[in-house]
Formats: sequence, C-alpha cells, structure tokens
Amino acid sequence: MDFNLTDEQRQLQEAARAFARAELPAIAAECERDNTPPSHALVKRYAEMGFLGINVSAELGGLGLGNIEALVVLEEFAKISSAVAFPIFESSVGPVRAIEHFGSDALKRRVVPAVCAGDMVVAVSMSEPDAGSALTDLKTRGELRGDTLVLNGTKRWCSGGGHADAYVVYCRLSDAPGAKGIGAVLVEKDAPGLSFGPNEQLMGFRGVPSSDLNFDDCEIPASNIIVPAGGFKQLMEAFDLERCGNATMALGQASGALEDVSAYVQERRQFGKPIVEFQAVQLKLAEMHMKVEAARLLIWRAAALAQDGLPSVLHSSTGKCFANTIAREVTGDAMQLMGAYGYSKDFPMERRLRDSWGWGIAGGAIDIQKTNIAGAMLGRRFDQRR
Repeated sequence: MDFNLTDEQRQLQEAARAFARAELPAIAAECERDNTPPSHALVKRYAEMGFLGINVSAELGGLGLGNIEALVVLEEFAKISSAVAFPIFESSVGPVRAIEHFGSDALKRRVVPAVCAGDMVVAVSMSEPDAGSALTDLKTRGELRGDTLVLNGTKRWCSGGGHADAYVVYCRLSDAPGAKGIGAVLVEKDAPGLSFGPNEQLMGFRGVPSSDLNFDDCEIPASNIIVPAGGFKQLMEAFDLERCGNATMALGQASGALEDVSAYVQERRQFGKPIVEFQAVQLKLAEMHMKVEAARLLIWRAAALAQDGLPSVLHSSTGKCFANTIAREVTGDAMQLMGAYGYSKDFPMERRLRDSWGWGIAGGAIDIQKTNIAGAMLGRRFDQRR
C-alpha cells in the first residue's frame, strides 16, 4: 500500500496547479461577479492541454488515465473556484461517463470525443419538483413512438441547465413501478419541445448555471436512449464516480482555503507579531490540515479500489459525506482566522464557504449519504417510504 503519487501523477498535478494558479483566478472572479460560466474558448484550451476526459479511454478522445489522475487535476482547478473546475468535473466524472460505460457504440462515438475535445458540454438532469432524495419517484416520462421517443415532464436543479449542449436525463421509460421503470436518455439542447426556466439565483455556485428543464412533447431519436427501463442500478453505479467528483469539488474548497489562510496568518500581524505565533491559530491550522488530508485519502481510496472503473457506493458515499462536511468546517474556520478579509467579496474565502454548502446538497445531501453508508455496511436497502 503506497500513499504517494507516482512521478507521472505528480507531474500532472503540478501542471494543473501551475496552469490554474497562473491563468484562472481573474476568470473565476468574472464568473462569480457576472454569474456566467467559463467561455467556450477557455474550455477548448482545457482540452488542448489535456485536462478534459483525463480518465476517458484514448480511443474515445481521452487521455486513458485513471480516476486518481482525474481527481488530482480536478482538485487543483476546484481550489480556484467551482465554476472554473466544472468543465473538468463534467468531462471526467460527470454524466458523459454514463454514456461511455452504458451507451451504444454510435452514441459514445458521437458524444464522448466531442466532450473531450471541448466541443460539447454534457450535464446531468436527475431531480424533479417532487423527486430529489426520493429519486425513484420521477414522473418525467418517455414514450416510444416508432423510432422517436417523446418526453413530457419537468426537471429541476440541473447544473448546466440552459448552458450545456446536451443533457443526460433520468426519466421513466416504462409503466413498471419505482426504479424498475427508470432509465436515461440524451437530450440535445435544440430538441423540439425542450425549453428552459430562468437561471437560478443560488447562494453559491455562481458561474455554474442551474435551471429547470421543461419537456413538452419533446422529441428525440430512440437511439438516444442510454440506459433502458430497469437500468437504474447501472445509472447509480456510474453516479458513484460522480460522488467522488462532488467530494473532490468540496475538498478543493477546503484545501484552497487552507492554503490561503496558511499564507495569511504568516503575514498578518497583531499585537506586534504574525498571528501564526499564537497557539490558538496553530491548533486551528492543525485541525484544518487533518480534515483536509483525511477527506483526500477517503476520496482517493474510493477511486483506487475501483481499479479505474466505477467506485462502490460504500466508499464513494463515505468520501462524499466526509468531504462535504469538513469543507464547510474548514472554510468557516479559515474565514474566522481571516476576519473581515475572509468575509469580504474582494477575496475568494467567502465564495469558498458558500460553495462548500452547495456541494453538501448537490449530488445527494449529506444525510442521504449516511443512509447509503449504513445500507452498504449492513448489506441491505432501507425503504424510507415505510
């Protein structure tokens, strides 16, 4: 058991860190100020530098590396901001991986290379007004009419809504009850019958557009079915990798906050000396360091044990739950140490704190992860409806 990154992994990490720190802070500030996502030109630059689809197979346009490599790069971008990291997230651990694993050959070859090249952004659309944590209560429905699938319903809280080029939409594809009737389809942004609600105004995640998706007799080719009815378990297996990505986005807020506050306390002077000389500050830094390191190890364990495939629900939920929790604590402590500078919008700390709260909601709330963990520990599924 080796806890060190390989030389190749370290070089990739250093390349991502150098690029992110040199190129992205000003762009992150613009995304935050204007609530707009990174430009298409920037996403194309990510692709040119090999930062998109890091763990996607080479034959589909990726680098063909492992999940650890993808998460290492994602953390370096997330340290700058959630908005500038989101294209990395979508290409390496997001819904495009469900297409890669479960879609038809034709669908894979049409979509996955385009994402890795920065020519296409694919978002996932899962939640509905009455189906968030209770995901198997989905009502959006697809009905086959010859070679066409007709969708009707409303999806909510879609990160990328109104901005992405296509959406992996979880929906009901048969009359079978509960999970047995659920599958997923790819809906492109110009599909007839698809419309979008206004961009949500959220506490955080500025620069990560979110909106409702409305399907009114929306027509897509039947060949856009990724997983047919009854494939809910497959979708959740793919989502276990997305949980590791969510956890890493949260971790990036915490590890970025720790780096910033470590520099600040060595420069900031009070009572005639740098505040790092006070024992209370030293204790707080040590606590923050322990939390960040533990979260990173839990996430990397989930990815490593997957052997570059899909992580287990036990390990991915454990990593996500812990990282989501400590991100809120670490960013909060960092803000306290920085005082008014941490609270000011002129510095990134207050953004990190707001985004940290979002990652503990997105992709399955913290307490939902705890029920996942308990069920996986005991080898059973808890029915919350009874």
